[in-house]
Amino acid sequence: MTAVGDAPDVIANARLTGADRTDPFLDEPVDIHLGEGFIVDIAPAGALPRRGRVLDAGGAWLIPGLWDHHVHVVQWALAAQRESLGVASSAAHAAALMARAPVLPDGRRVGAGFRDALWSDAPSLAVLDAATGEVPTYLVNADVHSVWLNSAALRREGFEPDGTGILREEPAFEISRRLNAVDASVADPLVASMARDAAARGIVGIVDLDMAWNEDAWARRIAAGFDTLRVEFGIYPEFLDRAIAEGLQTGDAARGAASDLARVGSLKVITDGSLGTRTAATSRPYPGDPHNHGLLTVDVATLIDLMTRATGAGIASAIHAIGDVANSHALDAFAATGAWGTIEHAQLVAHADIPRFARLGVGASVQPEHAIDDRDMTDAIWAEQTAQPYPLRSLADSGANLLFGSDAPVAPLDPWAAMAAAVFRTRDGREPWQGAQSIPAATALAASTHGGSADADRIEPGARADLALCTGDPLAATAEQLRGMTVGATLLAGRLTHLG
Repeated sequence: MTAVGDAPDVIANARLTGADRTDPFLDEPVDIHLGEGFIVDIAPAGALPRRGRVLDAGGAWLIPGLWDHHVHVVQWALAAQRESLGVASSAAHAAALMARAPVLPDGRRVGAGFRDALWSDAPSLAVLDAATGEVPTYLVNADVHSVWLNSAALRREGFEPDGTGILREEPAFEISRRLNAVDASVADPLVASMARDAAARGIVGIVDLDMAWNEDAWARRIAAGFDTLRVEFGIYPEFLDRAIAEGLQTGDAARGAASDLARVGSLKVITDGSLGTRTAATSRPYPGDPHNHGLLTVDVATLIDLMTRATGAGIASAIHAIGDVANSHALDAFAATGAWGTIEHAQLVAHADIPRFARLGVGASVQPEHAIDDRDMTDAIWAEQTAQPYPLRSLADSGANLLFGSDAPVAPLDPWAAMAAAVFRTRDGREPWQGAQSIPAATALAASTHGGSADADRIEPGARADLALCTGDPLAATAEQLRGMTVGATLLAGRLTHLG
């Protein structure tokens, strides 16, 4: 019998699938022989002796282990403690939900996940105060770019009431940082639980973009026994000087960690707002507000300076750009600095900019489920925009490297939902949205691996044994089958992190 933590020597009776296969096995069962965390050999089932511990796949499909390339780890982990506001249909409804929400041990009520862009009523301080009284109450937008606070919460945080209780962009991020600054004894068990859930979905690695100094946190978690996922952690501009002074470089193992599971990732710069908060920087104004083109929160000169310093120190760049203007500026900055890395989100891209991703070698780190979550908002709020929203197929066809993620907690940390959204562009029986931008299942699966669509992880001798066994072939699955995909086992360097 095998169990989580074991390292099988053979995965028997598995079937292979994936993009750009060169093996001769088609859909015939094979045995994958493992050793020291790598794939040693692949042979027809039973053709070689099965020595040591055997994991019988029973005909399940073996795929490379999956990655989520954009996660806010602590914020996602803490979502388990927060009132879910995704069902809120109005400001009054959201306030009523918070009135019934439990009070956390720190004396606050916290909810998350509301989407107010299409509400018929506007959030106001009066509505929230009437429902929640003197208990400090915080509602975090699904996109995390705005928060709605009652008067008690505003006083607690040192903000002056303005009639709405809405804070946007940097003030909203500051509130999130404060809410996320819980003791490690609270956060780390929740992070460990989140990681186990991720492994149960076939995930072997994540990119952690928490707004904090993340190296120490991951060294602490690994010292305490965390061994479920690989992690690449981001560095925000306020920590760049420290990272450079201390010699951190992209790809380095976290200092002081007991293993190499956590590694230095990229400089993360947020250069504009979001669709839901109506602050993404766009070339055309937002409806009913002719002077609102969103916000560029970092000017081009500052962005170029940050990226130049990071690049010179050996640190990649991950640039948040949602609106078409922000994407143009981010691409300009990559061209000017010679930086390497990704643009995060790329939700609205000018047609002329789409081929620049591939030409500049800039990865498109995108979240396909956002397109489905935001389809009605996009049709309403960006109806007059001439750039292409959520241009997955256009980016792929131009040669750009797609890297899929969730932006959890903005969307659930679920690679199968991301793949289904990318391939079928729909959910819940609705007609496909922007169907011309759907991509083949093989591309979606490749984009869900560490290397992305242009450099997909492969199952072959010599490859690292980061693997997952799933009940169906992702390349032949329907939308419902993809979203409901069951993962029977996940292996990290040949060691079981999940066994269903």
